Amino acid sequence: MAKPIYILNGPNLNRLGTREPHIYGSTTLPEVEAQCRDAGAGPLEFRQTNSETQLIDWVHEAIDEGAGIIINPAAYTFTSIALLDALKMFPGPIIELHISNIHKREEIYHHSLVSKVATAVIAGLGPKGYTVALGAMRGMLS
Repeated sequence: MAKPIYILNGPNLNRLGTREPHIYGSTTLPEVEAQCRDAGAGPLEFRQTNSETQLIDWVHEAIDEGAGIIINPAAYTFTSIALLDALKMFPGPIIELHISNIHKREEIYHHSLVSKVATAVIAGLGPKGYTVALGAMRGMLS
């Protein structure tokens, strides 16, 4: 069986669909997951947590069991050196994903720690960015 692609989501993304819909849209995270599974990208581990510790543990799991990581670290993008250090250990491709265009937002959102280790960055495509990231990841892994 092929190794899965890990799609990891950070804090507050469980509130998609109701959280600031003028920025993030009305699509819920379960709907995003369904779209990803429907895209037929092979085995996926699709997860969300509000805990930095849990997110890092999942990166560690992906190091051992995953083919690639698509990560929307949300607020941890800008604050978590621990997440950066964990991602540095991942031997495969990493796509950093943001629903909004972080560079068009407030200054605090302009400096991503994760970008320092990401193979690619996708921002501003809304929830559709997830299926775009899966297509890109398939290309990177083939």
